[in-house]
Amino acid sequence: MIYLRRKIDEYLMNWKAAMGHKPLIVKGPRQVGKTESIRRFGEENYESVVYINFVEEPKYKNITEDGYGANNIVKNISRIDPSRKFTEGKTLIFFDELQEFPEITTSLKFFQIDGRFDVICSGSLLGISYKRIESNSVGYKLDYEMFSLDFEEFLWAKGYENDFVEELLLYMKELRPLSDVMMKTGYELFLDYCILGGMPAVVREYIMHGTFEGTLEMQRQLLNDYKEDIRKYADGVDQTRILNIFNQIPVQLAKNNKKFQISKVAHGARFKDYRGCVEWMADAGVISLCYCLNYPELPLRGNYDVTKYKIYMKDTGLLVAMLDEEAQEDLRANRNLGVYKGALYENIVADALSKSGYALYYYKRNDSTLEEDFFVRTAERLIPVEVKAANGRAKSLRTLIASEKYGDIRNGIKFCVGNIGYNNGIYTFPYFCSFLLKRYLK
Repeated sequence: MIYLRRKIDEYLMNWKAAMGHKPLIVKGPRQVGKTESIRRFGEENYESVVYINFVEEPKYKNITEDGYGANNIVKNISRIDPSRKFTEGKTLIFFDELQEFPEITTSLKFFQIDGRFDVICSGSLLGISYKRIESNSVGYKLDYEMFSLDFEEFLWAKGYENDFVEELLLYMKELRPLSDVMMKTGYELFLDYCILGGMPAVVREYIMHGTFEGTLEMQRQLLNDYKEDIRKYADGVDQTRILNIFNQIPVQLAKNNKKFQISKVAHGARFKDYRGCVEWMADAGVISLCYCLNYPELPLRGNYDVTKYKIYMKDTGLLVAMLDEEAQEDLRANRNLGVYKGALYENIVADALSKSGYALYYYKRNDSTLEEDFFVRTAERLIPVEVKAANGRAKSLRTLIASEKYGDIRNGIKFCVGNIGYNNGIYTFPYFCSFLLKRYLK
């Protein structure tokens, strides 16, 4: 089976090289490649890897019976399986499916103090148990959030090296238009990525066979797995409400007004009844929430309305798999990303921004048509980001830049099907450059 290079690979190497490194918790939604990446890292860098999966081997939930000290846990693991080797300074202990036994994180403090073994924990739906985990191990762990492949990792999977990305970034910095060949290559790769998304199993299938055959079935199975997780981990009546919201995401993104409306989820649905359900899915890493700013000014945190938000899927390929059959056919046969009124374009940029570490915000003025898709910030400035299905005029963007009302805004960024350019304070880039925005702004 081919291994897909991931950004966590370099992170794990740097983590191991750091003096006195703390135990690590890798969290993220199911099937994004956490286990595969960590096991490969362990096998290549340690003499011994002690792998414990709390779903496959629930008997290991008893290893804390004598306490949470490193000696007690190592001794109890050895009792269950005497073949496990614990070589000081050369052993990685990997606790997987942490959501099944979050109590093990209490031991991280003692492993850190003990210092003989490296420890990594991993699990999906960690947002659900994370408050317990946080209190159990505060100050004695590091966190890393993993997502499905971003566009850069997809390029690696396709055989493109770092120089391709560096060349794109250089063109952006110098505001030079890309050649016809680069534009054509970039868009063809990006369209494939939009349809596939970044779930490793789906991308691997595509890379191995060179076609989309079977990928839609895999995506739909992943969606079913997510729904099973909701039924398994969500409490009582919330299961139905969370599933209602989940199923409504593509429907509501297809509206001209993409603000998510709880009243449209089910007959008689009210915001107060669904409080916490949307956040549950965000904590599970399935969706990104994009909150409406009270006013487009700095700071961003705290300057938004918690009752107004747009919902985007964390993986655009999974959003594509949720579309109706006609939209599926139009997208795959005609490569028409304009289906669903630009919802796919917005989701793609939202996905790129959130995977780059940005929190998502938008703005809609109540007394006018002024509406902006996203906002990011530098140290001194607020930068509006507009996503256009075509390379049309960005009316709201021009208003925000030109008006004296918005003192924190001087320039804006537009992602569209067009080439790199600059005009009247607006920097224009092709969609496939959106994953580079954070590096560009640096």
